[in-house]
Amino acid sequence: MPWLALVEMLQREFIVSEIERLKKEKSMIVLAHYYQDKSVQDVADYIGDSLGLSIEAQRTNAKAIVFAGVHFMAETAKILNLRCKVLLPDMAAGCSLSDACPPDSFREFILMHPDHVVVSYINCSAEIKAESDIICTSANAEKVIRSIPIDEPIIFAPDKNLGNYLIQKTGRKMLLWDGACVVHEAFSIDKILVLHQQHPQAKIIAHPESEPHLLRVAHFVGSTTALINFVKKDSCNQFIVATEAGILHEMAKEVPGKLLIPAPAKEDNTCACSECGFMKLTTVEKVYNCMLNEYPEIEIEESLRVRALRPILQMVEITKN
Repeated sequence: MPWLALVEMLQREFIVSEIERLKKEKSMIVLAHYYQDKSVQDVADYIGDSLGLSIEAQRTNAKAIVFAGVHFMAETAKILNLRCKVLLPDMAAGCSLSDACPPDSFREFILMHPDHVVVSYINCSAEIKAESDIICTSANAEKVIRSIPIDEPIIFAPDKNLGNYLIQKTGRKMLLWDGACVVHEAFSIDKILVLHQQHPQAKIIAHPESEPHLLRVAHFVGSTTALINFVKKDSCNQFIVATEAGILHEMAKEVPGKLLIPAPAKEDNTCACSECGFMKLTTVEKVYNCMLNEYPEIEIEESLRVRALRPILQMVEITKN
């Protein structure tokens, strides 16, 4: 092994061992989203989608949560768990979908459409959550929409693709905010169809944040956790996976004998797939430094936290039933 590679390996092993030590000494838990780099997922205590991470953040007894994800996720953890210190390894880890819904503009939109039930996808800021009646995730969005009486009009924000998918699934008319995830809009339908011709036995699976024309050709559409469960249970042995490529790490561990092919992006890049630059800002080194220094810390003004908590708890209650 080249000397430089050996040094890097030893440094990485030291950092991983220090992360495990700090977890015990400081009573910390590391939560990681499926879209994180595989090295970050490997040091996490829990890996999941937005719904699973929210539940874990709410029920943990740890003194501090280190959130390996993006800003709105760590913010949600803080909203749910006031007692717990919440740390985000890189404060620059944002979200294009959350950024697409400025609070002031959203408030004006709501005022223009009074008497609507406001349902917001969890991929939004605390300010947007505070303006909402119910929060949803991709895993429970359909159940949330179906829980609303048929005669009540709905505003859905900020993801228009998920909103359109829900309209198709539920038959409900909804006013949609014009936002989208750049990662899930980056897939090339033409390249995917060519790829499917090369692998005709493969099933196309997609996240509902993807564009409508991709969802129409998908054999299965679901949240990140639902995609993993589908691949585990389905008899097919080949899948073209149309969501952020980070999911392939956990998915491959669940189905080691199956072929998982990342759906190609419109633009050529290093992995020929679609990756979230915000998610990939988090590294094992940043997780370690965050734990060591207990910084950066997520802080939310209490009145905002209380207002943002209400629609999240409403979602939790609906999901229980």
